[in-house]
Amino acid sequence: MSDLRPGRLKVYLGAAPGVGKTYRMLDEGRRRAARGANVVVGFAECHGRPHTEAMLDGLETVPRVSCPYRGGEFEEMDLAAVLDRRPQVAIVDEFAHSNVPGDGRNPKRWQDIGTLLGAGIDVITALNIQHLESLNDVVEKITGVPQHETVPDEVVRRAWQIELVDMPPEGLRRRMAHGNIYTPEKVDAALANYFRPGNLTALRQLALLWVADRVDEALQEYRSQHGIGGVWETRERVVVALTGGPEGDTVIRRAARIADRSVGGDLLAVHVARSDGLAAGVSHASLARQRRLVEDLGGSYHSVVGDDAAGALVEFARAENATQLVLGTSRRGRLARFLTGPGTGETVTELSGDIDVHRVTHERAGRGTLLPSRRRTLSTARLIAGPVAGLVLPVLLTIVLAQLRGTLNLTSDALLFLLAVVGVACIGGVVSAVIASVTASLLLNYWFIPPVGQFTMSDPNALLALGVFAVVAATVAAVVDRSLRLSRRSARATAEAETMSSLAGSIVRGEATIPALLDRTRETFGMESADLVDEPPDAPGVTGVAAGPGDWLALRGRTLSSSERRVLAAFAAHVGSAVERARLAEAAAEVEPVKAADRLRTALLRAVGHDLRTPLAAGWAAVTSLRSRDVAFSPADRDELLATADESMAKLNRLVENLLDLSRLEAGALTLNLRTTSLEEVLPMALADVPKAEVAEVEAIPAVLADPPLLERVIANLVGNAARHTPPGKKVLVTASALAGRVELRVVDRGPGLPADGRDRLFEPFQRLGDTDNTTGLGLGLALARGLTEAMTGTLTPEDTPGGGLTMVVSLPIAPQAVAARATEQSIGGA
Repeated sequence: MSDLRPGRLKVYLGAAPGVGKTYRMLDEGRRRAARGANVVVGFAECHGRPHTEAMLDGLETVPRVSCPYRGGEFEEMDLAAVLDRRPQVAIVDEFAHSNVPGDGRNPKRWQDIGTLLGAGIDVITALNIQHLESLNDVVEKITGVPQHETVPDEVVRRAWQIELVDMPPEGLRRRMAHGNIYTPEKVDAALANYFRPGNLTALRQLALLWVADRVDEALQEYRSQHGIGGVWETRERVVVALTGGPEGDTVIRRAARIADRSVGGDLLAVHVARSDGLAAGVSHASLARQRRLVEDLGGSYHSVVGDDAAGALVEFARAENATQLVLGTSRRGRLARFLTGPGTGETVTELSGDIDVHRVTHERAGRGTLLPSRRRTLSTARLIAGPVAGLVLPVLLTIVLAQLRGTLNLTSDALLFLLAVVGVACIGGVVSAVIASVTASLLLNYWFIPPVGQFTMSDPNALLALGVFAVVAATVAAVVDRSLRLSRRSARATAEAETMSSLAGSIVRGEATIPALLDRTRETFGMESADLVDEPPDAPGVTGVAAGPGDWLALRGRTLSSSERRVLAAFAAHVGSAVERARLAEAAAEVEPVKAADRLRTALLRAVGHDLRTPLAAGWAAVTSLRSRDVAFSPADRDELLATADESMAKLNRLVENLLDLSRLEAGALTLNLRTTSLEEVLPMALADVPKAEVAEVEAIPAVLADPPLLERVIANLVGNAARHTPPGKKVLVTASALAGRVELRVVDRGPGLPADGRDRLFEPFQRLGDTDNTTGLGLGLALARGLTEAMTGTLTPEDTPGGGLTMVVSLPIAPQAVAARATEQSIGGA
């Protein structure tokens, strides 16, 4: 027994009941048996499906064992009989099933399967995604149905094979509608509850993603076992490098967009912890905030330790089988990169190999785009360093050249002093260059022009050389200063152009609201505040500029230069345009209700012209005939005329009531009396005049919070509308179900349905989509039904009926007392 090979487990995983797991499981058993394998069916649940039951033909089935429990008899798999039979392969359905307690049985069927595997028997089983322990709460949130039978994920992950049995939601609902999954009396309830398209789509996505993760684990294990270090681009994985710097948010969002381009793409953020390089300028608060951003975007955060930041990044990316690596561009300047060599970004690009590298440009977070100042060409540091260098650098050069006296001639000495003056000019501009030129001239005269040690010159050529030196030094300094000024002016003009272009583009696209424009103006000019006022501001420290007729843009803060005021005027013009556009939009919004009311009035007059006149004319004619003394009516004729008059007046009364209710809804004057209301109380009255309606069982449906008379009107209107579109010989079906704290009442017709382009107009008053008979009413039924439903905090939505037709779904909240009673019943049932 010690050499016994454990059995291998194969799991057929499905998103929902009915996708064909049991069928596929039995089909594989038949194929294995045909190849000579010893196969038995330990347990198979066919749910009365003839195609599935047919797959049992030719397969040996171990009889089930009868288990008494609490006065009842239940059938379970006979584990002992299967072990005694010792087949090569056992087919055991319902992996998550809970066994009936007693006689030493395992609590769960997956534990029975574990016993079979331990005995060396291969097992084929089936499981729905909602029974996985890790997804149990997620499935309950989606479907509103708790799952009490679960299997630990680790048990399923240890399976030798996991095969997904997939089916699109539309195909599964068609199978349901054709009766291939449940019996006909359960079909409508299932389609209205668990088998909704949204539920099935979400469950299918859960199943696909869970299986994809399992396949990914197997791939990683294979790569590790075979020492494969190259990237296999089976799935898009984007690694983003975080430094804790201000560029983090920009880089993370860029990486998230790259990952989102591929379905199922992964986002992994990594921070390399080290004392220099990538870790320079790390802010732990920024890292914590960036980590939250990564997790909000669906990514994961990782921290690695490495002395070589670039190498650590690439190594992490390869270990995760990443396909793309995203990092911000270097914050160092060109001179720093030239002096210190390539940075992390360049090194990562060289080491990346088959991993794509994205280097994202960025700006410091929280900084505005301040326009460059024209009043200052150089920074404060350069203004101080320039004169100091103009005094110190010539002195230092003199000390060095004095040691080389006799080695260099006067021309060489002058050229070296000239080079020093040029360097000072580049640092501090004209003033610093003049200081350096004067200092260098004096030192050159005193120490290097004969007679040495005196401020006199006996050689005319030396005097000429000194004069040329001074002129050249001043000229070079002036050129350098002018170049700096032009560069600064060009940068300012570029900034102005980019700012105005961006602002104009946002205005044209309609993206900028007035508050956003004011905030952008404040940031651009570095002011404390920016407001829109209706009078010229005269407070100290406030700059004002006209933004339009009667509107002024007021900025509080520093004093603006004339050029900045010019740009501010352009900003004010854009703000004025936005204000004018907002006023026009407000005026248009005020006109729209008037236009809508006019359209409603026109439609009402057109409808009243016929729909109110018809019952009025019929009733009038009947009453006039009865009052006539020229004709002697028989009792039967007299009763018929009275019935006609009564029916006409009733129809006229219903039309008038609908009109009054609709007007009260639009005026907000409808009085509600919301209370606990059972469907058994409302449905009989609502369906009294519709013989074509068929009601499903509603006794088990909890009471709702509604106004009974209004709910009765809603149901009557919906059923009456459905009856008009239901073909002869078929009935309108009314069903109800409870789900996630609400009750959904469905009115199902088997008519021609509704085209997609008609749903927008379905609930408009005076619309009779698909009706060609003008005697069907004013077209207020659905409009009034939706209005009354929404007034009761409910919803009314149309859905396509599987197999053809339209289903109107009324959703109302369960009454608080009913919620409490339902929770008590569930707790008792669970116990």
